[in-house]
Amino acid sequence: MHRNFLWKILFGITPIYPESREFVSMQRRIEFQDLRRALKVTKIVDEETKPHRVFLMMWLLRTRRAKIDLSAQLESPLVRAMSKMAESLWYIMEGDHEYEKMVDMYWILGGFLDHVQKFHKDVGKLLECTSQLLEKEDPTLYKYLSKFEALSNIPLDEWFSSCFAGIISDGSIPKIWDKVAVGAYKILVFVAVVILTTFRRVLLQCESIDGVLDAISHVNEETSELIVNKAIELWQQSGSILVTMSPNVANVTNA
Repeated sequence: MHRNFLWKILFGITPIYPESREFVSMQRRIEFQDLRRALKVTKIVDEETKPHRVFLMMWLLRTRRAKIDLSAQLESPLVRAMSKMAESLWYIMEGDHEYEKMVDMYWILGGFLDHVQKFHKDVGKLLECTSQLLEKEDPTLYKYLSKFEALSNIPLDEWFSSCFAGIISDGSIPKIWDKVAVGAYKILVFVAVVILTTFRRVLLQCESIDGVLDAISHVNEETSELIVNKAIELWQQSGSILVTMSPNVANVTNA
């Protein structure tokens, strides 16, 4: 019920002191208006541009990451993954007033993208953790997938960079993003492993990477909910690891 408000508190968008909220909220709206106007004046966006894509470009502009060839930048793997996250957030966000919803979404999206930018340099560690955890949880499946290097071809980088937007249904994914919002990036590893173990029976019948990719591309709403709940349970049993930046990658499986 209060997820949007709590996300804003966690990301430092809304101050914890009530007496400061009205002033800060006004400043957030002004900056939102300025950034959106800048993109419109320069004709980078128009009325036909989808809102989530506008907000992503506004974030790139505000964080001084926007490049001259913004169109090419939007097609880079990382930014494409971020765009998926922005699109999912647009459908997740709730609000009685359209304008207030847009302002809140822009700032909350920025909070999540700041997190993605921080942990993206450690995606290699997350990939290693995924292999280790899968080997621990299901040695048979791990060994089978290793035969044709399936783990190297599954788009885990994209999964992590989008925080599973477009993979897990929008109705279930906020539970995972709650953990990301507090810096628990390793929850993503558990989601990836649970997706694979959930489709275990089908995957063990696959004889090629194409078969594997096809098998894990059909995650409906019911299955998404099961995956998310199981991943959170497994994460909690493993010690509720908060961060990815650990000198010992094996901690994710030994906790």
